[in-house]
Amino acid sequence: MTDRFAELAQASKSAQVDAAGLAETLRARIRSVSGGDVRFDRGTRALYATDGSNYRQVPIGVVLPHDAEDVEATVATCREFGAPLLCRGGGTSLAGQCCNVAVILDFSKYMARILEIDPAQRIARVQPGVVLDTLRAAAEKHHLTFAPDPATHDRCTLGGMIGNNSCGVHSVMAGKTDDNIEELEILTYDGARMKVGATPRSDLEAVLRQGGRRAEIYSKLQSIAATYGDLVRQRFPKIPRRVSGYNLNYLLPENGFHVARALVGSEGTCVTVLEATCRLVQSPPERVLLVIAYPDIFQCADHVPEIMEHKPIGLEGFDDLLVGYTRAKGINSEGLALLPEGGGWLMVEFGAASAQEAESQARGLMQTLGNIANPPAMRLYSDKQKIKRVWEVRESALGATSHVPGEPLNWEGWEDAAVAPEKLGGYLRDLRKMFAAYGYKGSLYGHFGHGCVHTRINFDLQSKDGIAKFRRFMEEAADLVVGYGGSISGEHGDGQSRGELLPKMFGPELVQAFREFKTVWDPDWKMNPGKLIEPYKLDENLRLGADYSPWEPKTNFQFVADHGSLAQATLRCVGVGKCRREEGGLMCPSYRATHEEEHSTRGRAHLLWEMTQGGVIRDGWRSEEVKQSLDLCLACKGCKSDCPVGVDVATYKSEFLSHYYEGRMRPRSAYAFGNIDIWARVASHAPGLANLTTQLPFLRDISKLVAGIPRERAIPAFAPETFKAWFFKRRLDRRSNAGPPVLLWPDTFNNYFHPATAKAALDVLETAGFQVIVPRANLCCGRPLYDHGMLDRAQSLLLQILDELSPEIAAGIPVVGLEPSCVAVFRDELLNLFPHDERAQALSRQTFLLSEFLETHAPRVPLPKLDRKAILHGHCHHKSLMKMTSEEAVLRRIGVDFRSPAPGCCGMAGSFGFEADKYDLSIAIGELELLPAVRHAPLDWLIIADGFSCREQIAQCTPRHALHLAEVLQMAIHDNPAGCPPYPETASVRQREAEVGQSMKRAGLGLAVLAASGMLLWRLSVHR
Repeated sequence: MTDRFAELAQASKSAQVDAAGLAETLRARIRSVSGGDVRFDRGTRALYATDGSNYRQVPIGVVLPHDAEDVEATVATCREFGAPLLCRGGGTSLAGQCCNVAVILDFSKYMARILEIDPAQRIARVQPGVVLDTLRAAAEKHHLTFAPDPATHDRCTLGGMIGNNSCGVHSVMAGKTDDNIEELEILTYDGARMKVGATPRSDLEAVLRQGGRRAEIYSKLQSIAATYGDLVRQRFPKIPRRVSGYNLNYLLPENGFHVARALVGSEGTCVTVLEATCRLVQSPPERVLLVIAYPDIFQCADHVPEIMEHKPIGLEGFDDLLVGYTRAKGINSEGLALLPEGGGWLMVEFGAASAQEAESQARGLMQTLGNIANPPAMRLYSDKQKIKRVWEVRESALGATSHVPGEPLNWEGWEDAAVAPEKLGGYLRDLRKMFAAYGYKGSLYGHFGHGCVHTRINFDLQSKDGIAKFRRFMEEAADLVVGYGGSISGEHGDGQSRGELLPKMFGPELVQAFREFKTVWDPDWKMNPGKLIEPYKLDENLRLGADYSPWEPKTNFQFVADHGSLAQATLRCVGVGKCRREEGGLMCPSYRATHEEEHSTRGRAHLLWEMTQGGVIRDGWRSEEVKQSLDLCLACKGCKSDCPVGVDVATYKSEFLSHYYEGRMRPRSAYAFGNIDIWARVASHAPGLANLTTQLPFLRDISKLVAGIPRERAIPAFAPETFKAWFFKRRLDRRSNAGPPVLLWPDTFNNYFHPATAKAALDVLETAGFQVIVPRANLCCGRPLYDHGMLDRAQSLLLQILDELSPEIAAGIPVVGLEPSCVAVFRDELLNLFPHDERAQALSRQTFLLSEFLETHAPRVPLPKLDRKAILHGHCHHKSLMKMTSEEAVLRRIGVDFRSPAPGCCGMAGSFGFEADKYDLSIAIGELELLPAVRHAPLDWLIIADGFSCREQIAQCTPRHALHLAEVLQMAIHDNPAGCPPYPETASVRQREAEVGQSMKRAGLGLAVLAASGMLLWRLSVHR
């Protein structure tokens, strides 16, 4: 019997499928609006070749179904062609269960609707692609929630949670996913569609009487329960987090023969879920967080049972290694500062109907712990922002423990075991001893309230000996956890990394029961073959492996943190998928607008990594698949800070494009925008004439056509006089301050387009007592060049800056920049291109935004008050690299009451929104957050945005114009003027428009005089 199952499994793993014929048939059968939802191209297959695990298997193709009928058609077609099938949600699984040589059904784009919420019955009906936080937000309107919430709650899907039996922090409150599923609508590989759930005896008898495929399934399930029931009762660990294996316990009579819950955690190896009915529970509206610090993580674990007696709704733990890694990566500094002193930490969350009641519960625990000998350090937080910051330390753990500077790569594999909470301390001590014995190192963190431990370990997965050692460790670790009566998996599932170890935990008889359970649903073993049961070996299909030898091309950027390797840089992506979240952060604007994997940070990193492998993506720097994916990257740098492993797609894009266009012509827009400093300098000699060609009807349309700008956009007008021209003319008329010198950087945008901003900054700096200097040479940081991969010229411009500013750099004179993206060049690209140039290092350290400079060099300088309310929007590079801390601090110093309702991108992103083929996406991104917030702002509120592109997006898409911080400070200096109705900025906008209009009139008059003179001369010559 066992051999038959093994033969079935092997046949599915090695199935030869007519992929071209399958794709053609699927396209003919699948209803699709765009015709692009059946995807068998190389790019898509590369995108889905891995998940969040150590494994890689290139799929046959991918289908994005619109509805259940599309799913039925896909399954039927796969059956016809003998193709294996894999259902996928957010693709963040850590055990390899979301990659396979199969047709992948990705539900996350279209089948992602909440069908019903019934607050009276406390249930919700959802499609499998619904993101957990979307469901939770909808349920919270009724003070309800879906309790299981893994760290990926803002991007994981309900279908994926059902597949893995996910848990998370609040399983302490209401159990695992299986405890919270009431009914599933499912589809089997052989085409049977049915609803399954709890099955009372009378219902079961009715099903059996009806006959057919459903009766056959239920009869066989009943037989499995009868045959193996006693073994299930004896050998299934009685702990809160037994996730390994199939849920045969739910087939037992005492558990209601609950077929839906029996299928939860089956990892897509049995059926396809079309719809789920979920149980909702009361959501405590008020919550507090108690952070407890012990000398080490082991003592944290020892006190878990005592703390659980106080009935918290969440109990998490993490060790000093995680804190050290987080600090080394420079992330979550605010959260780290809130931790009490210690070497191991517990986060204990209490929830109640009122804040007072929740705090009372927490103080009860504090009193209990305070009365023991050597009480732990404790801090209680009720402020929501502080609580959020501390949670970020824990939720970022997976990424924080990956790609740590100075450390070898850390990998999953043994990242998910669980034991009884009362045995947790002993298990952790023994596990740490195993680490030492193998020469391994790994942070320990996880859901301590239920005894579930996560870690990433520095396995060597690139050598034969290292992989053999990895196998030995996995087998010994399985013995360890089984010896503690625990589970090999506590929430991530078995997949490929732990499926092979199930006999150690359950014994051969129950593994046989698992084979029979799968066969009941999937007689041909076509559903996600090789995962969980009759699995691939844990050291097969490794993403790296002993023969890993990626392409290592020569690059412009040095990638110092990744040993000079593009392959190593793109390997940073561990598939955690934070870039797929819908809201709440900077990353990733293009994914939020398109919901396409290829336009996520993860998708782009995976494609670039696949490019270095050469198997699926074969064209290297000329790959159209990679080019297409990077085209819609806004180069916002959000991933550089938001991604927990620091994937930097903006840099990868710039590097790729520099090679892709080598020896080729770029699009017109690349030359128009990439070289904007040249065109602006030329235009500055006759700005009125230039504005006639870009502002007047018909002429402006020609200009847009030439530059590749969409007709809907307005071309920014050149200022009649540049800031530098005004500055040096002014300096002849007055003496400068004798205070400390500071160099004001005249960037292209604030010099040629918005000189009022630079003038305001000059006013602010001189009022603060500084002597302002401005370089005479025509210098440009080359910011727009990076977006188009024009790196040769970009490097030349930076070298010119280093040469011209050598005296100021050597003297340590601070450089104040007004355009965040230009400051970002000195903080980021400069160091990546010239990491060993001491001048570059010094210039980077000496460069500040205006707000940073005022906070670091003039913290005690009194600033006048400005009693205003405002919306503050940070440029993406500002938020990513420099952070908004100083900007916010300066605004608080002058008394501005501000809100920041748009943490994401404005959508303009430098020249991105000015490119014809990007216009619609640019607007869509702006409409996600920023533009509606600006439109709804009260008329007397200030709109503050330092980025030129942000200000342009606001001006072109709303009735408002944003002010730079320098202009806001200037308003405060000059007695807080009330402004000109209807908006505070109206007077300055009208003045700028009037100046531009006058320059155009003068230019027009000059042209008219020139034309008249020419005509006169022509006539005179004719008459002669």
